[in-house]
Amino acid sequence: MWLRRTALAAAVVPLALLVFRDAPVQVLGPDQAAVRPETVGGAPRPAIVSRAQWHADEDLVKEHATYTGAVNAVFVHHTGHPNDYDCADVPRMLRAMEEDHVRGEGWDDIGYNFVVDRCGTIYEGRAGGVTKAVLGAHTLGFNTNTMGIAVLGSFGSTNPPAAAVDAIAKLTAWKLGLFGRNPKGKVTLVSGGSGKYAKGVSVKLNVISGHRDGFATECPGIRLYNKLGAARTTSAKLQGR
Repeated sequence: MWLRRTALAAAVVPLALLVFRDAPVQVLGPDQAAVRPETVGGAPRPAIVSRAQWHADEDLVKEHATYTGAVNAVFVHHTGHPNDYDCADVPRMLRAMEEDHVRGEGWDDIGYNFVVDRCGTIYEGRAGGVTKAVLGAHTLGFNTNTMGIAVLGSFGSTNPPAAAVDAIAKLTAWKLGLFGRNPKGKVTLVSGGSGKYAKGVSVKLNVISGHRDGFATECPGIRLYNKLGAARTTSAKLQGR
């Protein structure tokens, strides 16, 4: 979860605990991150707003993307923003998040692989190509072979919008399908050391998990966490399971 340093900030676990610095690798060409509908792995690719479309500041990015072997699991987060934002303002919010992650926290790029807003729009987060297994900076100890999806908002006492939950289902059905993963399945991940799980410990998790499943935090908020079962079911149906 992420929070700008403003008077609107809510109490959340600092993201400084959550990430490692990436190593440089070859960057993808723009054609490999093109936004277009397609069907792969049994589920259609949802519409995704590219970094170019939300005007990410590529000059801020310190290192090119690092790629891992696969996307075997997804961790869902909330960002801690107030829930009454205007969806038209989301590109500006993402640019502020990118700047905070890079200049404020000293990371290489925005931490999440994807961001979803309350209107159900999906945004490309960390650079490297939306079809690729890009190492994110979202869940301490479990960044490798996973991806992070952050929903803009705070869901400790407020239900997430149905459109946002539906977007999670569509995105996970498509992306997990690229790597042959069942959204309703389980996966065993080896912790890199998260505080909640010591380094080297094998942990059995849902393929679609909440941030709190891998790290000691309230994120993604109990109201969003309680909707993950529905997201798993819808995601699996979209895969034809």
